[in-house]
Amino acid sequence: MAATPFFLAREQGQRFCLAHAPAGRCRGALLYLHPFAEEMNKTRRMAALQARALAEAGYAVLQLDLAGCGDSSGDFADASWDGWLADVAAGRQWLEQQYDQPVTLWGLRTGALLALDYARTAARAPRRLLLWQPVLNGATFLTQFLRLRMANALLAEGRQGAAEDTQTLRATLQGGAPLEVAGYTLAPALAASLDGLDAIRLPAPACPVDWFELVAAADRPLPIPATRLAAAWREQGCPLTQQAIVGPSFWATQEISVSPALLAATSALFTGAAP
Repeated sequence: MAATPFFLAREQGQRFCLAHAPAGRCRGALLYLHPFAEEMNKTRRMAALQARALAEAGYAVLQLDLAGCGDSSGDFADASWDGWLADVAAGRQWLEQQYDQPVTLWGLRTGALLALDYARTAARAPRRLLLWQPVLNGATFLTQFLRLRMANALLAEGRQGAAEDTQTLRATLQGGAPLEVAGYTLAPALAASLDGLDAIRLPAPACPVDWFELVAAADRPLPIPATRLAAAWREQGCPLTQQAIVGPSFWATQEISVSPALLAATSALFTGAAP
């Protein structure tokens, strides 16, 4: 069944959505939160494939373009973390009104960090958190994002591009000036929000968590920060499963790529079938 596109009205503009209706009786609802900047475009196919598979299994899925992203109103330069948190609340409310089902938040990369931050402050915990390759430290992610500007400068200007470093770029942002990074205008306020986010400092989610990490080979262990955080959450009583999946870093590959193993493992999680 094809997804239904529509615009969700907000106080400031509209949010583009793709609604995947469940096949047969509705078994639950999921709100998908996409990653940051160009990673959103790199991962559209994976998100669409998984949303369709979940809908065929009886789940309602809403793919929501956050403010300033994709086909939603506004420019990326005007996006804010608080505005994105409000978008999460609006998407959740729409799903609950449409299907009368508690909502699972499904986040990829920074979308997973957004889901964690929302769950921390929400009056009602989500039914579940589904985390795909979550960004755990916003400051580290911001540094990686700023390096894209440095890399592009080196390619365009040769050695002259080396004059910029991440400290200089951060100082520019802290001084109140936006930065152009890989075709996106990064606002100082959004950068400051990212810089201050660290999942290890967030309380353990008050709902079950299913966490998938992509690794390059079966003998590769999960990243140490991921295993440490999972252990800390379990000690705080959070029901958490964490699984390594062998597959490509599809959010960062040059060509659009997919991870069939991740799709199968996620579908199995919601259907109870063996992947």
